[in-house]
Amino acid sequence: MLENLKERVCSANLELFHRGIVIYTWGNVSAIDRQTGLVVIKPSGIGYDSMTPEDMVVVSLETGEVVEGKWRPSSDTPTHIELYRAFKEIGGITHSHSINAVAFAQAARPIPALGTTHADYFYGDIPCTRGLAQEEIETAYEKNTGKVIVETLSEIKNALEIPGILVKNHGPFSWGASAEEAIYHAVVMEAVAEMALKTLQLNPSASMDQFILDKHYFRKHGEHSYYGQR
Repeated sequence: MLENLKERVCSANLELFHRGIVIYTWGNVSAIDRQTGLVVIKPSGIGYDSMTPEDMVVVSLETGEVVEGKWRPSSDTPTHIELYRAFKEIGGITHSHSINAVAFAQAARPIPALGTTHADYFYGDIPCTRGLAQEEIETAYEKNTGKVIVETLSEIKNALEIPGILVKNHGPFSWGASAEEAIYHAVVMEAVAEMALKTLQLNPSASMDQFILDKHYFRKHGEHSYYGQR
C-alpha cells in the first residue's frame, strides 16, 4: 500500500537526519495521499540508521487509526493530522528539534524576517504559538498542539506562504506541497533562525523593509515569479 509514498517519506526522514536537523530518534516526517485520505509517517522511537520504507506507518486521515504497518506511528501523528485536515494545500509535514529554531520557541519569540534569505521562503515572520494550557496538555496533548498551530495561522490565507511555525517551549514544524518541500523548509528555517539569532545579538533593533520582503518572496513565488528556470 502506497509503496512509492513510503519510499519518499523514508527518504525524507533520512534527509532530515543527514542534514543534521535531528539526532537519535528526534523528529519525524509525513506525507499525505489526498486521493485515499491516508498519511504515511515515521514510526515512533525508531532510529534513522537502520530505517527502511517498510518501517513507515500508514494511518487514516479521517480516524487517525493505523491502516498498515508493523510499528506504532510517531507520537506526533495527531498533530500532523490536524494540520492536514485544516490546510488542504499541505502535502508533507516535518517536525524537528533543531537547536536555533528551538531556542526561539523556548524564548516564545517568532523568528523575525530580517533579510532576503528569510524572505525567499517565508513571507513574513515565522510565528510562535501561545503556550498550551495544563488541561490541553493533560487531555490530548499532540492533538491540541496541532489545534494551537491552526489557531495561530488562522489569519493566513495560504499555509504555504509561511511554511513553518514554532510551538512555544517545544520546537519547529514545517510543511510544503510534498514531504521533500517540508524537509527543505525545515532546513531553511533552522538556517534563518541561526542568522536571526546572530543578527539580533549584533543589533537588537534590526529589521527589514516590507518592500524588500515583497521583492524577494514574489520573485520566487506566484504567477509573476522569475527566479530559476522555467
